[in-house]
Amino acid sequence: MKKTSFLAGLALVLALASCAPSTKISGSWSSPDKPASPYKKILTAGLTSNLVNRQAFEEELVATLQEDGVEASSSLTLIPLGSAADKEGMAKAIKTVQDSGYDGILTVALLDQTSETRYVQGSTAYAPMGYGGYYGRFGGYYGYYGAMTYDPGYYTTDKLYYIEVNLYDAKTEALVWSSQSETTNPSNLEAFSHTFAGVVVDRMVKDGIIAVAPKPAKK
Repeated sequence: MKKTSFLAGLALVLALASCAPSTKISGSWSSPDKPASPYKKILTAGLTSNLVNRQAFEEELVATLQEDGVEASSSLTLIPLGSAADKEGMAKAIKTVQDSGYDGILTVALLDQTSETRYVQGSTAYAPMGYGGYYGRFGGYYGYYGAMTYDPGYYTTDKLYYIEVNLYDAKTEALVWSSQSETTNPSNLEAFSHTFAGVVVDRMVKDGIIAVAPKPAKK
């Protein structure tokens, strides 16, 4: 019974591990004309009609940027919904951003969403017990191991989300940085947006788009 429990537990752990959510940057680009100094005040803007998703991603990016010492705000706090639907409204929105002292606008857009089914190979376990015990007689040995050494394979479906993040210079409106990411099996919106924001901001720091503010020394 212990052997059965162990194999069942192992199969469960492997299954959960294969479905664990993960986010990675598949590539990033920086304009050769980007400013020499990092951006210091950024407005985040989710390009989606789903208000819940937009708010979640904008607020997580804001919180993560602020943790690194970058001043940031959600576009929902500055630009009324629907106010930038035409050229005149967009011009007013950009002027509002510029007048508010923002030097960068960070946009988030879902490029694609797919599902992929894959087969997870089964395995055969081998754990010798030594002499004596169940090894002592054929009946005991066969009864113990006969039906317990093989874990059958199974099919699982992975959900993948491809997201593009662009940073535009607020003054020139030029694209200065872009990245694409791939997220597999997000468990929920909160975890998805939180992990995503951390990965994106880390790459922005690595690419020199923003700089991490030094933390005050402990007294």
